[in-house]
Amino acid sequence: MIYVNGQGVKQEHFSAGELKIKLNPSSRATIDIIWHYENDAEFFTLACIRHYFASKPCVLYLPYLPHARMDRVKNPEDVFTLKTFASLINSLVFERVYVWDAHSNVGPALIDRCEDVTAQNWIEEVIKTLGTDNLALFFPDEGAMKRYGMMFPNLPQAFGIKKRNWETQKIEGYMIVGEDVIKDKRVLIIDDICSYGNTFTTAAGALLTAGAKEVNLYITHCEDAISKGNIFKDGRIKKVFTTTSLIRSNETNAHLLTV
Repeated sequence: MIYVNGQGVKQEHFSAGELKIKLNPSSRATIDIIWHYENDAEFFTLACIRHYFASKPCVLYLPYLPHARMDRVKNPEDVFTLKTFASLINSLVFERVYVWDAHSNVGPALIDRCEDVTAQNWIEEVIKTLGTDNLALFFPDEGAMKRYGMMFPNLPQAFGIKKRNWETQKIEGYMIVGEDVIKDKRVLIIDDICSYGNTFTTAAGALLTAGAKEVNLYITHCEDAISKGNIFKDGRIKKVFTTTSLIRSNETNAHLLTV
């Protein structure tokens, strides 16, 4: 869904499939556009909106940066979709582009005049909800620890190292670095994005085996696919916290933080 100055843009189509939208002229000096990403086809709507307000500076807010995970290529047949997406955004010449907790620094670096807003406020809200008593933070990999660990230097921390089979995408092994920190603690796992959640259920199992009292999870961007995984079924993770940046389901069991 795309919003212009707080108003949702209704997207309809003519019988042949062409986009049909209507926009209201605005007296505002700067136009604010929020794109709650649902699919790539919405980019054409975004382009039409930008061209409609071509005479005015426009600021784009992207709570979830599409294609952020496609930030590198490993094989000759792989397509660097993030680079193409960034190029298309740049072609619309926004005054400023704001994204939240991008998967890596590649996306914000490729987009002109882009600012990556950290997830610190949301994580602080979750920590306040859980309480700091006997709380430890856990990061599923070293990259997540480097990104979020420095935000909370006063809380005990540990991180995981996973062995993944890149052909099957399955996790074949998991090790906790700083296992002594976890024992008898209430643990909050922190990361940026979740699809089905296999990484987090694996981590939760390892944490409980290491002596954690309970395991909770914060993810900034959560796909609806999480409901198809085991996170809400196997009981290893007590509570899941996420923002409304990406999740679409009204029936999710996650605790939602408003973007």
